[in-house]
Amino acid sequence: MSPLKFSATAAFGLEAPVKREIIRMGFDDIKVSDGRVDFSGDIAAIPKCNLNLRTSDRLLLIMGEFNAYSFDELFEAAKALPWEDWITEDGKFTVTGKSIKSQLYSVPDVQSIVKKAVVEKLKQKYRVEWFEETGPEYKIQAAILNDLVTLTIDTTGASLHKRGYREHAVLAPLRETAASALVELSYWRKDRPFLDPLCGSGTIAIEAALVARNIAPGLYRGFASEKWPQIPAKAYAEAREECKDNADFKFMPEIYASDIDAKAVASASANALKAGVADCINFDVCPLAKAPLPGNYGVVICNPPYGERIGEKKEIERLYREMGKSFSADKTWSVYVLSADEDFESFYGRRADAKRKLYNGTIKTDYYQFHGPRPPKRI
Repeated sequence: MSPLKFSATAAFGLEAPVKREIIRMGFDDIKVSDGRVDFSGDIAAIPKCNLNLRTSDRLLLIMGEFNAYSFDELFEAAKALPWEDWITEDGKFTVTGKSIKSQLYSVPDVQSIVKKAVVEKLKQKYRVEWFEETGPEYKIQAAILNDLVTLTIDTTGASLHKRGYREHAVLAPLRETAASALVELSYWRKDRPFLDPLCGSGTIAIEAALVARNIAPGLYRGFASEKWPQIPAKAYAEAREECKDNADFKFMPEIYASDIDAKAVASASANALKAGVADCINFDVCPLAKAPLPGNYGVVICNPPYGERIGEKKEIERLYREMGKSFSADKTWSVYVLSADEDFESFYGRRADAKRKLYNGTIKTDYYQFHGPRPPKRI
């Protein structure tokens, strides 16, 4: 079989960490564009990526890409693709769509045309006029940008950020994929102390613990493609066993997480227990000013409140000033803060060594990075 084409989707700004993950997994023919990282692989890439990708939202199988300037062109090009190689006679398939700067701007019409094209192709294969659609699920996406059409099938199902451990969440939680990206984009390594003193539901600390123990983020959840007959039944089972073999469940990283809200800490502890990392995260209920920097050459990563509600801004500004004072207590520490406040640096009291624009959902944020010195080399 010739190599398959895939697209790992990502929130805007997270394409770089997704690319790093794909390279580490050994895939090639990589192309990066806004919100996606395309690459080539065989069918084994489907379980491997779904189980192991930490910063991507979902894995799409690219069926074809072509230019279309009319609905007739869209229909004929879509119909020519090998849908019968993937969608079974009883397969349940839906079509979603999006169109940006395209002559085919009506998304409902695009969806209808693609659905019709797929049906006509499957009629030729299965020699039937009606499909029950009671079998495996195949979600087709028609994405058009500047008249370039990309047709894909979603191999993931529920978004990859749904690891399955976060049953307890506080208000406005950070997605697991974004939290993992914050860790990936930092200088933290598993042998250095880690602190989130504004932990909320614990997502950042939990993702750091999963990274430290090399526990695959999708190990304990299911995926739409597990029910596809094209993927051997043992493929996902073997991929999961490989993930378990690669994990170091006994490794004890030095991770600390605290919050002034006792209910939030209780939720974070419950989430960590479900994720299987409660034994390696030290949770505490305390205000930021009393959260010590444990040890030397550690890393702080946090996502403080953004203060979007009326009356909260002054309190948030006070928190940012407190952060600047507390985090400067030990110059060996590095600090990473995700904030939507463009004046964050002025309140923090220091210009960041670097910052990266990221989106937390639909909120534009900056990832402020304050770099401490590297730990001395061990002899």
